[in-house]
Amino acid sequence: MAALTLYPQSERLPRGERITFNLYMVSALLLFVLMMTLGLIMRMGQGLWLNVPPDLFYRILSMHGAGMVGTMSLATTAVMWFFLRKYVTLHLWAFLANYLLFLTGALIIIGAIFIGRYAGLWTFLYPLPTHPMGMWENSAAACFMVGYLFIGVGSLLFYLDAAAGIIARYGNFGRAMGLQWLFGGTIDPDHPKTVVAGTMVVIANSLGILAGAVVLVMYLVAIAYPGFTMNALYAKNLTYWFGHMYINAAIYMGVIAVYELLARYSGRPYAISRPFLWSWAASCVFVIIVFPHHLLMDYAQPRWVSVTGQVVSYLAGFPVFLVTVWGALNNIHRSGMRWTTPARLMILSLFGWAAGIVPAILDGTIGINRVMHNTQWVPGHFHFYLLLGVLPMVLALLYHVVGSRRGAAPDSAADRIGVPVYLVGGMVFALAFLDAGHMSVARRMSSHLPAWIMNDRVGAIGASLVLLAMLYFAARIIAGLLRAPSVESAANAAA
Repeated sequence: MAALTLYPQSERLPRGERITFNLYMVSALLLFVLMMTLGLIMRMGQGLWLNVPPDLFYRILSMHGAGMVGTMSLATTAVMWFFLRKYVTLHLWAFLANYLLFLTGALIIIGAIFIGRYAGLWTFLYPLPTHPMGMWENSAAACFMVGYLFIGVGSLLFYLDAAAGIIARYGNFGRAMGLQWLFGGTIDPDHPKTVVAGTMVVIANSLGILAGAVVLVMYLVAIAYPGFTMNALYAKNLTYWFGHMYINAAIYMGVIAVYELLARYSGRPYAISRPFLWSWAASCVFVIIVFPHHLLMDYAQPRWVSVTGQVVSYLAGFPVFLVTVWGALNNIHRSGMRWTTPARLMILSLFGWAAGIVPAILDGTIGINRVMHNTQWVPGHFHFYLLLGVLPMVLALLYHVVGSRRGAAPDSAADRIGVPVYLVGGMVFALAFLDAGHMSVARRMSSHLPAWIMNDRVGAIGASLVLLAMLYFAARIIAGLLRAPSVESAANAAA
């Protein structure tokens, strides 16, 4: 079956596309290393192993939060593009424009933080950015907002191009997501999972980015005209609608790599099914309306909004996750799959996603949220499924792509050691956060009480292991990406 061809010819990248893909992924890997380094600095500062002044700590925290989420989205956008282009027509100019706008926005944000001294965090909650109490100028806050707008415009350009390609090929979004088969009919076994997932991301994240654009523009108006005021609760809803959607889209774009690659390494077809289509259709609705679970402590929120956030937190967390993990486990059971580095990374990603979603759903429970939400439980759950879930999906694709250019995926002894080092470091790092949340350690604090220091130091040790493994992965993959495809690998792909 074509779906089981390890390196199909349809995935070979012409020179221009290969260069652009390399730009995305090399930039993402370097940024991941930088953002992890900043995270380690913060944990070491909290553990009193480094002297990190509070003003610097909050600038680093602003950079780490905005930078890590943005970088994750950059990398998984490249994952979605890499596979979606096989099924619909995508234009290279839109893909490249997204990269250039992201890079421009990132540089503006870096300047706002490290030159302008902005330290209002990625959430930029009203009215903090415009009331810095002498810590930064309003111009720095404005630059931060403008940087976000550049990144958002780039993402929208990519999504609009993807939407045009999907509609041109399938007629409308409903048919692309397979809605015509929800209640009956014979499902086309060749209907691509990538198209189903990609369509859902285009619909949901476009709405989220537009919500973010509204609140960012309102902020810019407030900065230019100090007499202009906003409803703080309205601004917070728009902010978290944008933020929640953006990072969830990164997860859903990343899982496309598992859908596309797992069957090739197991040697068994990974068929599309009605439960799969139902799950993605339901999640498309749920992910758009679930964001109020971030606002359960905002007692001024209308009660029905909080109830919606509570109920949908349970509904949204399971459909795609369950159908993906169940399908993957069925696919690899007794398959005799060779545990090469890409295969190990894919299974690690499913574990990270599965385990990380549990504390996330717990935090979406009102009774638990009242105690846990402003503690380190929150960074614990999202570091768990981003670090051990989404990032391994990206790394799996990159190891696979490097393998397609050299005839076989890298799988040296160092690669085999790198994965467990990354896993152990990630587990220690994430569990230190979750344990601190259980101890009611407040989140976003630069200085900690003596009773919390040991937990911070354990987290710093875990972060060091993650960074060490990531440095190896980045060097290994970048060297492979910058290497021109060999004649032998091209011949194998053609065969």
